Amino acid sequence: MEKLMDEHRVAFGIKSLDSMICGGLLENSANLLEGAPGTGKTTLGMQFIYNGITMYNEPGLILTFEEFPQQYYHDAMRFGWDLKRLEEEGNLKVIFSDPATALAEFDKPDGEFVAMVEELGVKRVVVDSMTHFEPLTQNPHERRDLERRFINALKREGVTSILLRENDSLLGSLSQITSKIPFIVDTYVLLRYVEIDSAVEKALCFLKMRGSDHQKDIRCFRVTSGGIEVSSKFSGREGIMSGITHSKPQDAFMNAFGKK
Repeated sequence: MEKLMDEHRVAFGIKSLDSMICGGLLENSANLLEGAPGTGKTTLGMQFIYNGITMYNEPGLILTFEEFPQQYYHDAMRFGWDLKRLEEEGNLKVIFSDPATALAEFDKPDGEFVAMVEELGVKRVVVDSMTHFEPLTQNPHERRDLERRFINALKREGVTSILLRENDSLLGSLSQITSKIPFIVDTYVLLRYVEIDSAVEKALCFLKMRGSDHQKDIRCFRVTSGGIEVSSKFSGREGIMSGITHSKPQDAFMNAFGKK
């Protein structure tokens, strides 16, 4: 048991977020970050990579199936993160590819992507996004096998990965999950829009973390000029993960009758 306490943690570099997971993600783990468009998935992924390089001297790789590297450079600079400079210094690589090519390259011990990881000494990887694996096959069993092979290939290289995944649901019930990735990964993090008092806010929750304890409360977070900031849990509210909240009965009573 003492050995578990000594396991190396891979921190986001966001104090309030890292405190929720005993200091960070487990080393060499695969971690799913799922949310609707605009919830901050890509921003949190970039922050994980940027802080890893600048705060912990851990080189990173961003593998994107959606945007060219130039778009990443542009988006990151909004937060003061100069990814292009980090890449020029040899601490980062941003690759635009497709799922079939990425899987083939990581499957081969002498593949181009494997060589790149080993040459740069990559410790952190962000994949944007795993949603693009779904069109590769309509067979759910084959899809699960492809996703598992890709994740295991990343683990074989000894990296800690964050896998982004889109969920089309903005508010209300989550859309049906067609992927089995939540069952394959070590950590499952959900980002949600929530309606509170006729305003839309964002919520974050760690649904599972294999091999480690973690806080189960639902936290409010914001995307600021400096990146993601995680604040306190939603107090006195119910139905957070449904997207439309309401006051707890005792709080609703106090709001209605307890104030003069």
